Amino acid sequence: FRYVMLAVVKIAGQQFKVEKDRYLYTHRLAGEEGAALVFDKVLLVENDGDVRVGAPTVAGASVKGKILDHVRGEKVIVFKKKRRKGYVRKKGHRQDLTKVLIEEISL
Repeated sequence: FRYVMLAVVKIAGQQFKVEKDRYLYTHRLAGEEGAALVFDKVLLVENDGDVRVGAPTVAGASVKGKILDHVRGEKVIVFKKKRRKGYVRKKGHRQDLTKVLIEEISL
Protein backbone atom coordinates (compact mmCIF):
# COMPACT_ATOMS: atom_id res chain seq x y z
CA PHE A 1 0.00 0.00 0.00
CA ARG A 2 1.31 3.40 -1.02
CA TYR A 3 0.36 6.64 0.69
CA VAL A 4 -0.32 9.66 -1.45
CA MET A 5 -0.62 13.21 -0.22
CA LEU A 6 -4.18 14.42 -0.44
CA ALA A 7 -6.17 17.40 0.73
CA VAL A 8 -9.74 18.57 1.06
CA VAL A 9 -10.10 22.06 -0.43
CA LYS A 10 -13.00 24.50 -0.54
CA ILE A 11 -13.35 25.94 -4.04
CA ALA A 12 -16.26 28.19 -5.06
CA GLY A 13 -18.39 27.05 -2.12
CA GLN A 14 -17.86 23.32 -2.68
CA GLN A 15 -15.46 20.86 -1.06
CA PHE A 16 -13.21 18.67 -3.21
CA LYS A 17 -10.77 15.89 -2.35
CA VAL A 18 -7.64 16.54 -4.41
CA GLU A 19 -4.40 14.66 -5.11
CA LYS A 20 -1.25 15.73 -6.92
CA ASP A 21 -1.27 15.30 -10.74
CA ARG A 22 -5.05 14.66 -10.84
CA TYR A 23 -7.70 16.58 -12.76
CA LEU A 24 -10.63 18.37 -11.16
CA TYR A 25 -13.79 19.89 -12.65
CA THR A 26 -15.16 22.90 -10.73
CA HIS A 27 -17.69 25.59 -11.43
CA ARG A 28 -16.35 28.20 -13.86
CA LEU A 29 -13.36 30.06 -12.38
CA ALA A 30 -12.02 33.39 -13.56
CA GLY A 31 -8.75 33.15 -15.49
CA GLU A 32 -7.30 32.21 -18.83
CA GLU A 33 -6.17 28.75 -19.89
CA GLY A 34 -2.70 28.08 -18.49
CA ALA A 35 -3.13 30.50 -15.56
CA ALA A 36 -1.86 29.41 -12.16
CA LEU A 37 -4.23 29.13 -9.20
CA VAL A 38 -3.60 28.96 -5.46
CA PHE A 39 -6.29 27.58 -3.17
CA ASP A 40 -5.67 28.54 0.46
CA LYS A 41 -8.91 27.26 2.03
CA VAL A 42 -7.49 23.83 2.86
CA LEU A 43 -9.73 21.98 5.32
CA LEU A 44 -7.72 18.75 5.70
CA VAL A 45 -4.28 17.47 4.67
CA GLU A 46 -3.06 13.86 4.77
CA ASN A 47 0.59 12.98 4.22
CA ASP A 48 1.89 9.42 4.82
CA GLY A 49 -0.83 8.67 7.36
CA ASP A 50 -0.37 11.97 9.21
CA VAL A 51 -3.74 13.75 9.11
CA ARG A 52 -4.08 17.44 9.89
CA VAL A 53 -7.59 18.79 10.29
CA GLY A 54 -8.16 22.54 10.23
CA ALA A 55 -10.40 24.55 12.48
CA PRO A 56 -11.74 25.71 10.03
CA THR A 57 -8.62 25.70 7.78
CA VAL A 58 -5.12 24.25 8.12
CA ALA A 59 -2.67 27.08 8.87
CA GLY A 60 -0.01 27.55 6.21
CA ALA A 61 -1.39 24.91 3.85
CA SER A 62 -2.11 25.63 0.19
CA VAL A 63 -2.85 23.81 -3.03
CA LYS A 64 -1.43 25.01 -6.35
CA GLY A 65 -3.11 24.24 -9.65
CA LYS A 66 -3.30 25.26 -13.28
CA ILE A 67 -6.32 25.97 -15.47
CA LEU A 68 -6.30 23.54 -18.39
CA ASP A 69 -9.58 24.30 -20.12
CA HIS A 70 -13.00 25.90 -19.82
CA VAL A 71 -15.66 23.35 -20.79
CA ARG A 72 -19.38 22.70 -20.47
CA GLY A 73 -20.84 19.78 -18.56
CA GLU A 74 -23.31 17.21 -19.83
CA LYS A 75 -26.88 18.28 -20.41
CA VAL A 76 -29.26 17.84 -17.49
CA ILE A 77 -32.95 17.61 -18.33
CA VAL A 78 -35.43 19.34 -16.01
CA PHE A 79 -38.92 17.93 -16.60
CA LYS A 80 -42.04 19.08 -14.78
CA LYS A 81 -45.58 17.75 -15.14
CA LYS A 82 -48.87 18.08 -13.32
CA ARG A 83 -51.23 15.25 -14.13
CA ARG A 84 -54.64 15.93 -15.64
CA LYS A 85 -53.89 19.68 -15.97
CA GLY A 86 -52.12 19.81 -19.33
CA TYR A 87 -49.01 21.29 -17.68
CA VAL A 88 -45.70 20.00 -19.10
CA ARG A 89 -42.34 21.82 -19.10
CA LYS A 90 -39.06 20.46 -20.39
CA LYS A 91 -35.80 22.40 -20.07
CA GLY A 92 -32.16 21.52 -20.52
CA HIS A 93 -29.16 22.93 -18.68
CA ARG A 94 -25.40 22.69 -19.25
CA GLN A 95 -23.12 23.92 -16.47
CA ASP A 96 -20.00 25.93 -17.30
CA LEU A 97 -16.98 24.14 -15.79
CA THR A 98 -13.25 24.67 -15.43
CA LYS A 99 -10.79 21.78 -15.73
CA VAL A 100 -7.97 22.21 -13.20
CA LEU A 101 -4.73 20.20 -12.85
CA ILE A 102 -3.52 19.94 -9.26
CA GLU A 103 0.25 20.53 -9.32
CA GLU A 104 1.31 20.76 -5.68
CA ILE A 105 0.00 20.35 -2.12
CA SER A 106 2.12 22.15 0.44
CA LEU A 107 2.02 22.51 4.22
